[in-house]
Amino acid sequence: MTSYEGHAPHPTAAPTAAEFLELLKAQRVWDIELPGFDPATAPDEPLPLFRRWFAEAVAAGQAEPHTMQLATADASGAPDVRTLMLHGADEDGWHFASHATSAKGRQLTGRPEAALHFYWPAQARQIRLRGTVTAAPSAESQADLHARSTGALAAALVGRQSELLGSREELARASEAAWERAQAEPGAPVGTWTLYVLDPVEAEFFQGDARRQHVRLKYRRAGAGWERTLLWP
Repeated sequence: MTSYEGHAPHPTAAPTAAEFLELLKAQRVWDIELPGFDPATAPDEPLPLFRRWFAEAVAAGQAEPHTMQLATADASGAPDVRTLMLHGADEDGWHFASHATSAKGRQLTGRPEAALHFYWPAQARQIRLRGTVTAAPSAESQADLHARSTGALAAALVGRQSELLGSREELARASEAAWERAQAEPGAPVGTWTLYVLDPVEAEFFQGDARRQHVRLKYRRAGAGWERTLLWP
């Protein structure tokens, strides 16, 4: 049996089940000096702590700290999850965007509740949020789109997210046309583009610990304020 010694297999070779298990067990996490976190010093609400941890993740060199996982459910209650970008976090909630006609857009229309998950392994930190989701007004959604890059506008102009694709060539043609339009019309409207805002009712902050004495601080909405509790790891 081939020994990978903690290294990835050749890109054209799929490991056997035994080789995969060996490779999996060879992986290590948090082989770094971890920051401390005293929950007694945490603010009364989650937003300031989120902003602080985000800034600390950036300072620690965390790759793409603005990416997150969005979990939704379809009409039958079946869960769905994908990775996308955070567009903002303020007193209104956590902002992200997509086409209203995409799978997640349709799911949020039918069941306007979702969960967000951030994982920043550079500091062994996770943040989880759950809450209701609302769609921003069209003007705000278009402003969000046009504040982004030409590539983002081109991708939005292509549209048809989550629809069946006939061929890669079809995508290439549509993408090229969209890039040309985005460059010529930087303010081109995309009617289906929607800015969503998740207003959390729960937020959990997880700080990993090398001895597995992880710190889990949970905020839960209580009237106009928040309750804070600790969770067993």
